[in-house]
Formats: sequence, C-alpha cells, structure tokens
Amino acid sequence: MSDQPYTVPAESRIASLPNVLTYGRIVAVFALVGCFFLPGDLGNWLAMSIFIAAGVTDFLDGYLARAWGQQSALGRMLDPIADKLLVSASLLMLAADQTIAGWSLWAGVIILSREILVSGLREFLGSLAVSVPVSALAKWKTTVQMVAIGFLLAGSAGDKIFPYTTLTGLTLLWIAAILTLYTGYDYLRAGLRHAISGEAD
Repeated sequence: MSDQPYTVPAESRIASLPNVLTYGRIVAVFALVGCFFLPGDLGNWLAMSIFIAAGVTDFLDGYLARAWGQQSALGRMLDPIADKLLVSASLLMLAADQTIAGWSLWAGVIILSREILVSGLREFLGSLAVSVPVSALAKWKTTVQMVAIGFLLAGSAGDKIFPYTTLTGLTLLWIAAILTLYTGYDYLRAGLRHAISGEAD
C-alpha cells in the first residue's frame, strides 16, 4: 500500500456537492430577479423562498466542504462571489420596485458600497498574502442583513399576513447598514495600514 496521501482529482473537486451548491446559488440569482416580473403576490413569495434556500446552501456548502475534505480554490473563489451577487441583485430589485425607497435607499447604498470595498481590499491584501479574519460582529451583520432582505422580499405580500413585514425589513436593513459601516472600517484600516507600510518599504 502506498504511503502517499490521497489527492482528490481536480475534476472531482469541480463537480463536488459543495461546489454544485455554490453553482446553484449563482443560478438562483437569475431566478430571484425573474420573480420580480411575476404578477401579484406569487413573485414575492417565490423570491423569498429562493433567497432562503440560497441562504441554506451557503451554510451547507461550507460545512460539507470542511466535513468531507472537499475544500477547493474554486469554491473559495466562487462562494463570496455568489453571496455578493445574491445580496446585490436583491437590493437592486427591491430598490427598482420601490420596496426600498427614500432615505432607506442610503442603507442599501452603504451595504453595496461596503461589498465593493471589501472585495477590493481582499484582493489587495490577498496579493500581499495577508488575511483579515471575519469578526463575530461581521457575522452578526451578515445574519441581520440576510433576515432584513428576506422580510423585504416578502414585502407587500407579507404585509397582508403580518402588517409590519416591510417595516421590520427596513429597520433591520438600517441596523445592518450601521454594522456594515463599523465592520467595513476594520477592513479599510487593515488595507490602509498595509498599503502605507508597503510604500514606506
């Protein structure tokens, strides 16, 4: 028997269940956007259901990849992309149909700006082989943000069952935006520190 460790072929990693779940989350973005063009309350409920299902797969793909030893560079690349596409598409469509309007648009702008900022900073820090660990507060921010979007996707359809559905979603969106400013500053501070030290060198 060989003492060499078993290496999962690249083809198997590409087609592994965790990666397939990530692919599905990317496809779900287009399905979610399509729900906004459906008439009546059906679109709201379908959009919310797709969003929740995508959120569940976000947990499952990471958990399964670690549990089954199927972590891959492809998965690490696509997972945050899928998350950002899902959140960004949801916020843009909610703004387009006026569920998010007025001053609440600023909450959406803050969240989207932070996503772009963090993506850029991660790419910069990654080139320096520097990683910024995700804080507990950042995880709470993500949880609040996802719950807020879920409520907002239910929107007017949800208001018919629970009259404060949209209001709850908007309130949670502002809480997520405030947490976004704080956690985004952590990434910005780390990026600036390494950028300045790099120029000094």
